Amino acid sequence: MELTELAECVTSLSCLVTQSAAGLTIGMLLFLVASGLTLIFGVLGLVNFAHGSFYMMGAYFALAAYGVTESFAVAVLAGIVGAALLGLVFERFLLSRIYGQDVLMQLLVCYGIILILDDAVKIIWGADFRSMGVPDSLRHPPFIIAGGVVPYFYAILFAITAVIAAVLAFGMGRTRFGRIVRAAAINPGMVGALGINTTLVYASVFAIGAGLAGAAGALSAPIRSVVAGAGVSILIESFIVTVIGGMGSIGGALAASLILGFTRSFGSIGFPLFVEGAMFIIMALVLILRPSGLGGRRGS
Repeated sequence: MELTELAECVTSLSCLVTQSAAGLTIGMLLFLVASGLTLIFGVLGLVNFAHGSFYMMGAYFALAAYGVTESFAVAVLAGIVGAALLGLVFERFLLSRIYGQDVLMQLLVCYGIILILDDAVKIIWGADFRSMGVPDSLRHPPFIIAGGVVPYFYAILFAITAVIAAVLAFGMGRTRFGRIVRAAAINPGMVGALGINTTLVYASVFAIGAGLAGAAGALSAPIRSVVAGAGVSILIESFIVTVIGGMGSIGGALAASLILGFTRSFGSIGFPLFVEGAMFIIMALVLILRPSGLGGRRGS
């Protein structure tokens, strides 16, 4: 434990700014993945254990697109679209057949998808660690705020993820499609009786969820290693977010992602060997005090 260093950081404005910037960036990237996971569960009732693989594929699609175009914007778009289309294919041909099935059946099918995508990555890109590196167009001096250092690329990542989060919130809360999705999550039979194609709604929701995971993978590719199996760790953290935030709650996922982002950022100073444990302790406390999660509905 390095609690003395943590106390010094919390009382130092420069350290507080630096670690808060890192925590916000980590939290918002995690939110993109977790929001897709909780959206899929909330509407489809599917515990998508393969969700981390779409994060991984988004990173690889971005890496491939950047190698051809050297444009980070194109790379991010390729990661989003590629992961969404891949998710749509798996949803239509495999996952749509296990909606409403036992969780064990869902786990087996999703695990099969994980193995398929991991082996496909090894065949196409190899098993070695790869890295995109920060694009030259985004290599700028960091922002200095109250003595704290905020890397330019971190600021860009936070801005992009914040925009995506705002678009998602607006789309789910203010548009006709969002109202249909919310209705389908509560009473799909009634939605179908009104003449709405629920199959198309389900496919669209899954594609959006996979695209959000792909966006996180593409955005994190310049600062994280890209390797087969990279989706496992992010999947575990996404499930922690989903449990803390509440299954199916986008707002809860945002709050939980930021909590874990700050836990990882400041925990790397105060308890670097116990960061993962701290995250699970937070999850356990939420399960004890509020089993439905921060944004979940309490059962009757």
